[in-house]
Amino acid sequence: MNRWIRELSVLGVLALLLAYLAWRAPAFFQLQPLLSLLAREAPSLVVACGVAMVILVRQIDISVGSQFSVCSVVAGVLAAAGWPLAAVVPVAVLAGGSLGLVNGLLVAWLGLPSIVVTLATLVALRQGLNLVRQGEFVNLPERIQWLGLPQAQGQWLLITGAVALLALLAWGLRHLAVGRWVYAVGSDAEAARLAGIRPRVVTLATFVLMGALTGIASVMNVVQSPQVQPLTGSGLELKAIAAAVVGGVAISGGRGTLWGVLAGLLLLACISPAMVHLRIDAYWEKAIQGLIILAAVMVEGVRQRRNHGR
Repeated sequence: MNRWIRELSVLGVLALLLAYLAWRAPAFFQLQPLLSLLAREAPSLVVACGVAMVILVRQIDISVGSQFSVCSVVAGVLAAAGWPLAAVVPVAVLAGGSLGLVNGLLVAWLGLPSIVVTLATLVALRQGLNLVRQGEFVNLPERIQWLGLPQAQGQWLLITGAVALLALLAWGLRHLAVGRWVYAVGSDAEAARLAGIRPRVVTLATFVLMGALTGIASVMNVVQSPQVQPLTGSGLELKAIAAAVVGGVAISGGRGTLWGVLAGLLLLACISPAMVHLRIDAYWEKAIQGLIILAAVMVEGVRQRRNHGR
């Protein structure tokens, strides 16, 4: 039970919020708006899974928003040029994986601080995209909207796909050797090296995987809109990191689960529509989210102090 205490705590808070909304604002649970909310957050969930795995190896990537924007524009341009979705997806994944590879090489092989590297790539990618697109939107063909399905079916497919991908990644982290390597490197890279694990390879592979997941998420985002905005990923890095931290992923690495990330993202995602239904001023949204993140960090800090005191 102790292993899941953070995840269960977040689920408890989410359950209390939903129970309060059921009492005070039952309109929150209308099917179509709720379905739209979950579908809109599906790409964020996929990105948050990648960010969580990077944090698990004791690194950070704040360039995911820019990577997401680049992959979205690439996917949009190809779709607008007449490429079928089956061909757009692997190209977007390749683009994301390549961007992750650049970060991974700089961090794992050159030993540069990940916060500095990804801050640099965040700015470089964002400004480069601005220079290339000049703020121009990409108009998308109707055939790719909602994967060519009716909107409700497309939304269900995106939600199901995101959760299935999370379940697959969570299973791999727990049951496969490579998943255990991620936790081992994040807990103690030197001890992992002495045990025969190659921390540099694991770190590099994690950055590449995160980039590939960002490519998948970008396609999930593109099919929900008739246009692609060049800066569509702005702020995504903060949302993904917040979901991971609130969901119990230790910022110091080596501890946390992807199921906790799902709980953290759902809690943060519910705040904005809940405020609308409860008629609370929207200016409070960021403040409330910040308090939740701060509380999560404080809980983690207290837990670490207790462990060190034993």
